[in-house]
Amino acid sequence: MYLDKTWIKRSFAAASMTYDSVAALQRTVGKELLHSVDAAKLNGTLLDLGCGTGFLTGELLAHSSHENLIALDIAWPMLQATRIKLAGKPVIYLCADAERLPLADQSIDHIFSNLALQWCRNLDAIFNDIKQSLKPDGRLAFSTFGPKTLHELKHAWISVDHYNHVNEFHSETQLKQFLQQTEFQDIHIETKLYTSCYDSVWILMQELKHLGAHHVIAGRNKRITTKTAMQQMIEAYELLRANDQIPATFEVIIVTAKV
Repeated sequence: MYLDKTWIKRSFAAASMTYDSVAALQRTVGKELLHSVDAAKLNGTLLDLGCGTGFLTGELLAHSSHENLIALDIAWPMLQATRIKLAGKPVIYLCADAERLPLADQSIDHIFSNLALQWCRNLDAIFNDIKQSLKPDGRLAFSTFGPKTLHELKHAWISVDHYNHVNEFHSETQLKQFLQQTEFQDIHIETKLYTSCYDSVWILMQELKHLGAHHVIAGRNKRITTKTAMQQMIEAYELLRANDQIPATFEVIIVTAKV
């Protein structure tokens, strides 16, 4: 799967002002992620990797007894949105790429990442960097999208052409293999399916845009999508309409592991 990091950065930067208005799933998953660990026992230095507009950062502030909390994101406007939201709170802000972590070895006690790692290209390198950054017995907890995400949109496009319009996401098995290869221990994986309903395909596409995922989801094919092709895709998607709404599935994988 090829992901254009420049477009990812631009897309999420542009979405910083609209993200919170449509990020209900991200907030729900963030809470699930926090529930996957004993927040009361979280101490030392914590990292929110790919913090977005700071929802999980705020939750970590409220529910942990940390000494230091770092919010990291590749998009500066996202980081600024977090800074404004958590104004006056003791947070360290770091604008950096998750695939090039500027962290000292064994400097972090717990690393969290909520629906961010699916936009990274090289999970082998990321998990290796994360492992090096974690202290002995340090823990990683992250959520990511699985391969069933937006399968309705994918199949609607398949009925139109053979180009890749929807990104492929890693499966449970693949994620476990990546973590095992990096020698993480106590790996626990849980998968949940969330179905969101929309009045139209256009509203779904608009939500993806507000989340900053529109260019990423589209895969940035060199071939320009014509109005005719788009209309054909919408007509195919409309066949799934029930109770006057169209469904969109999001497969969420929640993973915890220890160094």
